[in-house]
Amino acid sequence: MENNTKWRGRFLTIAIGQAISLIGSSAVQFALIWWLAEQTASPMIMGVAGLAAYLPMAFLSPFAGVAADKYSRKIICITADLSMGLAALAAAFLLNAITFPIWAVLVILFVRGIGGTFHQPAIQSIIPQLVPAEELVRVNGWMQLMTAGSFILGPVIGAALYAALPMSLVLLTDVIGAIFASAALAAVKIPRLENHERHKVGFFAHFKEGIQVYREDKKLSTLIIAEVLCMLFFAPLSTFYPLMTSDYFDLSAMYGSIVEVAFAAGMMIAAVLFGSVLKIKNKIRTSYLGLWGIGVATTICGLMPATFVGWIIFAGTCAAMGAFGNVHGIPLTAYIQETVAPEKMGRAFSLIGQVTAFTMPIGLLISSPVAEKMGVHMWFLISGLGILLILVILIGIGGLLKKKRSPLT
Repeated sequence: MENNTKWRGRFLTIAIGQAISLIGSSAVQFALIWWLAEQTASPMIMGVAGLAAYLPMAFLSPFAGVAADKYSRKIICITADLSMGLAALAAAFLLNAITFPIWAVLVILFVRGIGGTFHQPAIQSIIPQLVPAEELVRVNGWMQLMTAGSFILGPVIGAALYAALPMSLVLLTDVIGAIFASAALAAVKIPRLENHERHKVGFFAHFKEGIQVYREDKKLSTLIIAEVLCMLFFAPLSTFYPLMTSDYFDLSAMYGSIVEVAFAAGMMIAAVLFGSVLKIKNKIRTSYLGLWGIGVATTICGLMPATFVGWIIFAGTCAAMGAFGNVHGIPLTAYIQETVAPEKMGRAFSLIGQVTAFTMPIGLLISSPVAEKMGVHMWFLISGLGILLILVILIGIGGLLKKKRSPLT
């Protein structure tokens, strides 16, 4: 990797292409999910939609991680982007001729899930190939800033397109974004990995090497355990956001998009701070702080009354939730990029993706019937209290282990 200013131009080219793609994807995702919420008003259907989106990551992540470490990460990202774009294009042609059914939404979400599964570890592993190690926290802050900006524009665009156009035309937004992202990646030269033995090693040997990364770093493995347990409660909430606005607060798609914008604005504020003024000494401890913040914010969301004032507080708390999500994620990503060998990084990220992806279907299997019976707001409350309880228990276990290791006095 070159330690000069050239890396900035290369990184920004890729990041801008990814941001444009995210805007299209976010707009389409919002339109699809809001359509489901309006058509069904059912947490069970929303749960099935979440399963369709996340099951590919749960089962295909090991293959995606090995692929990212054995083959060209650039080609994998371009193939994944174009595959999602082509799927949206095919769906747009089909949906122009037939009535838009629920199963079509689930198929689109499933295909997008497959593309995202292979794209995520590859793009995360490309970043440290371009960026100096001392700049990784700052660069991840910039990346999340662009992501948050995309998430702000996406729901706004999605709500406007959903109101003005048939779904077949809305889907074309995803196609445009995929073309931009692929063109940006194609224009940038990515340095080759120096490990020439990686093509000769079999899949299972590669996979075991990825697991060994976490066995060798106890601090990282403990943090990942905390994240996975917390995500069992938190992950399903992403499918319930539209229902909180449409069903619990009884408001329109415009208000739903405002909630999405508030969440993204919180992400953006945290990303700006990480990308500019914040200097993080202990990345692991900072990441834990983010989990604490998520737990508190989620608990507050679940306590809101079904009034317009309650919705305003809910939207503001969602902004805090987005900010604390980046307080957790940015230092964690930078820590992995700094400490894991480049030829193992794809597997390291894919393993995180896999275990956290399993939290979505498991969490949805638990949360969907609870939300169906007790109301979607109650799952927000249960989630927040569950996250806080998990962190308290982990602190207690950590304290006991330290006492056992200390010498007797």
